[in-house]
Amino acid sequence: MATEIIMPVLGEGVIEGQIARWLKKEGDKVNRFEPILEIETDKVTTEATAEVAGVLLQILVREGETVPVGTVLAYLGEAGEQVSGTPAAAPELTPMKIESMPTSSKGINGHAGAAERSLNNWASPVVKRMAAEHQLDLRQISGSGRDGRITKKDVMAYLESPAPVKETAPESVEIAAEPIAIPTTTPASAPRPTPSPTVPAPIATPGLADTLSPLTNMRRAIADHMVMSKHTSPHVTTVFEFDFTAAAKHRQAHKAAFAQDGANLTFTAYLVAATAQALKAHPMVNSSWSNEGVILRRNINVGIAAAIEDGLIVPVIKDADNYNLLGLARVINDLTNRARNKQLKPADVQGGTFTITNHGVSGSLFATPIINQPQCGILGVGKIEKRVKVINDAIAIRPMAYVSFTFDHRILDGASADHFVSTLKELIENWQ
Repeated sequence: MATEIIMPVLGEGVIEGQIARWLKKEGDKVNRFEPILEIETDKVTTEATAEVAGVLLQILVREGETVPVGTVLAYLGEAGEQVSGTPAAAPELTPMKIESMPTSSKGINGHAGAAERSLNNWASPVVKRMAAEHQLDLRQISGSGRDGRITKKDVMAYLESPAPVKETAPESVEIAAEPIAIPTTTPASAPRPTPSPTVPAPIATPGLADTLSPLTNMRRAIADHMVMSKHTSPHVTTVFEFDFTAAAKHRQAHKAAFAQDGANLTFTAYLVAATAQALKAHPMVNSSWSNEGVILRRNINVGIAAAIEDGLIVPVIKDADNYNLLGLARVINDLTNRARNKQLKPADVQGGTFTITNHGVSGSLFATPIINQPQCGILGVGKIEKRVKVINDAIAIRPMAYVSFTFDHRILDGASADHFVSTLKELIENWQ
């Protein structure tokens, strides 16, 4: 009997995925646990493997299509076996429903249609996040999904449409759940300056000799997140020079022992360990901005930006301050290897409170990274190279690197940011 290949559950809150690429075609032999296709969400691209060996009999969902979790994607079985019957529909999911809003019998602003849409539309967690980031009123978006559910494609189409009209709900309307669809009014105690008229961004169009490369979900998500971050936070960058002599000596003395324990000891492990300690000493850096105040994060979850073939991904080390150096080396090795092999799950890239990007591995000396919202800051580490330094009036050759810290100026001022980096610098330069 043919075996169904279904869209797997990729993580909490992930209710759909896009078929990025089939690694096998119909008629191909598939070994057990062999990767058979790549599935893409707005967070990660991951491989799905075959649970049994056999021949790929029939592909039901083509590349580029987005389907809910539980949808039958293909059939696997014996060579020549006939696939009979109709594939089972995807199981009913439990998407987050936009809570009903108390209104009069005439609805919002006297129009029953708007109130009805708020009661009948459904929104996935991805859609809710996008609505919050772009301050969208989901009642203004028509859903193309099952039973009128609003999909990510619906939101993207709305954002790309010319001059979408975004209505603001009256102050009397309240939302029972977290407010995502209706932008709140600004309190009188904290007035915002009147924004200057915006100039529409020029729209690029391909010429006759040009080639249009379609955007992947990951590239579009990166673009949206970067633009949103620059519009959200006033970015300020401070740059320090770190001496890695102590860390280099320690690494040279211990990397063989770490290798015997199955861990590749890199400078990233030292940076994460020192960053976790510095964040404990300066908790304001491990925070997020809100209109009600600064949210100090209890957990120290350090993200490590990693370049992959088709973009950038940030796997997160949860509770990084609880690991010793060996433990951090193992976790970093595991996350980076799974990132390169497209084996990360959505949970692996969620919950970060601070980010490190080691752009120096490609030879870059220093950079001004963009903050990974809603975090307070991001650390950029340049290439570690030997340089001539004057130390105690003597010329010395030391392994040095420029380390930049880009921070949200709403939360930190220059002095507090410099104190954090100074603590980090001291930990690295006095490593024992």
